Amino acid sequence: MGCEHADAAGGKSAPQQFDENKLSEVKRVIAVLSGKGGVGKSLVTGAIATELARRGKKVGILDADITGPSIPRMFGMSGKHAGGIGNLLLPEISKHGVKVMSSNLLLANETDPVLWRGPVIAGAIRQFWSETSWGPLDYLLVDMPPGTGDVALTVFQSLPVDGLVIVTSPQDLVSMIVAKAVNMAEKMSVPVLGVVENMSYVTCPDCGKKIEVFGESKLDAVATEHGLDILGRLPIDPALAAASDAGTFEDVLPEGFLPEAVAAAEAVAPHAVEDSAE
Repeated sequence: MGCEHADAAGGKSAPQQFDENKLSEVKRVIAVLSGKGGVGKSLVTGAIATELARRGKKVGILDADITGPSIPRMFGMSGKHAGGIGNLLLPEISKHGVKVMSSNLLLANETDPVLWRGPVIAGAIRQFWSETSWGPLDYLLVDMPPGTGDVALTVFQSLPVDGLVIVTSPQDLVSMIVAKAVNMAEKMSVPVLGVVENMSYVTCPDCGKKIEVFGESKLDAVATEHGLDILGRLPIDPALAAASDAGTFEDVLPEGFLPEAVAAAEAVAPHAVEDSAE
């Protein structure tokens, strides 16, 4: 089902699926979305991907945050560039086997700005799906840009998204932000797996007390209002932030991180894989 406002702006009411190439066989696609920036969706994406890989799954990350990519640095890929085979791109592979495709892997320097308009960005999403040799994957995590705009519409309409994880933070606007994400998922017929609250608290290093820096969490009420499963509450963790900057995220991430979110991803049934396009 399309969005009437997107239709009025020239959008398509019927999903226009991007073709999967013959060297890719992706069984499940799970998008990670936040209604606003700076809440830690890349951290959640990276954590779910890392934990699934630790369990022996074949995992990839499609970094759909084209103008603000952070996944390559988190996974120790700063300065690296995607290769190619024939007419297809090859994703970079992390130390622990997670495949990544991102705009930063196509730039001469990771600090170069991506000055692209919407249609070009949509073309990049198509390239990352249709023209990238992912090989066989049990899970492809899609790290979405903030909000419910052009890229989110492209991903939901054009990729076979099997589930959505919403990331939020404990602030007054959380109910409205989550509602936007839930309503978009409903319009696009994408199942919502649940919600993760990041920056829920900080643990005092001296006494171990949990301090709610951003005020009392409203997650329980919001989850109940929208019928969402709570997939985790994450503290502010300076060690993980430092590891993300240093490219050692996979090494530092504690074992068994975000177990409810990982379990929700594992519960997603594989979609039917059609014969890949040439």
